[in-house]
Amino acid sequence: MAALRGGGAAGQRGAEAAAAASGGTELEAIKARVREMEEEAEKLKELQNEVEKQMNMSPPPGNAGPVIMSLEEKMEADARSIYVGNVDYGATAEELEAHFHGCGSVNRVTILCDKYSGHPKGFAYIEFSDKESVRTSMALDESLFRGRQIKVIPGEIGGGGREEGGDTLTDRAPPSPPR
Repeated sequence: MAALRGGGAAGQRGAEAAAAASGGTELEAIKARVREMEEEAEKLKELQNEVEKQMNMSPPPGNAGPVIMSLEEKMEADARSIYVGNVDYGATAEELEAHFHGCGSVNRVTILCDKYSGHPKGFAYIEFSDKESVRTSMALDESLFRGRQIKVIPGEIGGGGREEGGDTLTDRAPPSPPR
């Protein structure tokens, strides 16, 4: 019996040594993989920096980044813009542009979304190329758009809503009609 235990102990030590040897090989394989991943991460950082440099050097055509407008320019844009209320939550800027296309050339359509949820707030702003288009667009007040009666009010942008993602207009309702 003692001989069996002795043989068993020797066999156990051999198995432990074999496990340690394979663990060492496994550890080296893990270290090598970590090195590969670090090198790959470094290459990705270099590529990202290169792309950022290219983007900063040559802005895409038609989009020169954020436009900083003077107060006069903002007032002029407001004079060529309308507020559109009761807009269907599933509406797209393209659909709104098509609805108002007959009024004149549309420069921009902005559908305001909630800052936190990203869901549309139910109103939009449309900027036209000229002031006459604003007067023409008043004919679409109380017209049906996607099954809803929309409200059109001229010059309702009122102070930076577009530049700030519209969050400043969250609690602002269109003016009430005089009684």
